[in-house]
Amino acid sequence: MAPNGSSAKRPRLAAVVTSYKKLLHPQHVVDRLLDGYGWDGTYHRPEMDVVSLYVDQRGPGDLFQERADRHPGMKICPTIADAVTLGTSKLAVDGVVVVAEHGVYPLSPNGIMMHPHYEFFEQITNVFRSSGRSVPYFNDKELSWNWDWSKKMVDVSHELNFPLQGGSSLAVTWRIPSVEFPLGAVAKEALSIGYGGMTSYDFHGLETIQCMVERRKGGETGVEWLQTYRGAAFWKAHQDGIWSEALFKSALSRSSTVRPGDPSFTNIFPTLDQMKAMVPDPVAYHYRHRDGLLSTMILLNGMVRDFTFAATIEGQSKPFSTQMYLPMPDGRTTLASFFSPLVWNAEQMFLTGKAQYPIERTLLTSGLLIAGVESDKKGQQLQTPNLAAVNYQPNPKSTFWRS
Repeated sequence: MAPNGSSAKRPRLAAVVTSYKKLLHPQHVVDRLLDGYGWDGTYHRPEMDVVSLYVDQRGPGDLFQERADRHPGMKICPTIADAVTLGTSKLAVDGVVVVAEHGVYPLSPNGIMMHPHYEFFEQITNVFRSSGRSVPYFNDKELSWNWDWSKKMVDVSHELNFPLQGGSSLAVTWRIPSVEFPLGAVAKEALSIGYGGMTSYDFHGLETIQCMVERRKGGETGVEWLQTYRGAAFWKAHQDGIWSEALFKSALSRSSTVRPGDPSFTNIFPTLDQMKAMVPDPVAYHYRHRDGLLSTMILLNGMVRDFTFAATIEGQSKPFSTQMYLPMPDGRTTLASFFSPLVWNAEQMFLTGKAQYPIERTLLTSGLLIAGVESDKKGQQLQTPNLAAVNYQPNPKSTFWRS
């Protein structure tokens, strides 16, 4: 099967989401496709139309009916199959947008919410198969809470020959400073610092690392083991030098939100004891890539509220570092402008029929999250032969927001 080619007509998109309420991912993504957004100094209106919408969980606070009333060309559908066939027996759209984040679903045995990314994917690709053709597919954030399902999603996209693009805003948002990891550089160690909890924001911290280090010499080679450090074990690992103190300080130096050690000052990093008081549940996923690169994703909830990155690069005397800039909404607005580059890159896929960055990045990041949660539960290092098999080359072109 070949993906849908370009057409003189505006591409028609089906949106399949878990929930459609204020400030949730489905609203941030689908609203932009329906009504446009600020981009590169102008107001951009996508050259495509959302013609159908399926919402899995409905209730108080829903926004989708108001959107449908203002956009009569968008049909609210009772099933996923109806959304992608427009009530016919065959695929009737030019692209699919899946936002299976948010909503309330059961937890896996390891405590990951079982968002139905794979279940949605299976229903949509069943229509691809029965129709004898496929179209570009955007999947917000991780692929699945289940590794086998995540891998199968990528395998099926290759089998049916359609572009599958995933991930979150972290890889494509602004950077401060606006720098790209040098293509072909020899990287020795990499580290990200972020906030939030496991099974959610850890994905963002992992993607912060992966979108950078995949550009190193040789590309991504896969990950052979991972160990999670949490609570007291985190602080011991930090003091024992399991990860680089220089990179830790370099990443902190890029943060706009780090709490000072002394509240009467605004520029002093907290001491170890002060960090312990600020961060009751620190987390680190420490892992080794097959080519020897060591990476560490750190969550310091209570001390920072942004995501930063630092790496040791051969031939550079100082760490390479930057902040993934996420100007957060304040609760009164739905702007969340960091979703704009995510949607922009999805648009480019729908228009060109080509993924803007490798889906293997999202596959590896999804697998690292799953392994990190499992390592925490077992309290030991995990060998990850499944992740060791994920190797790929990056898109040499930068896709983050430079405006």
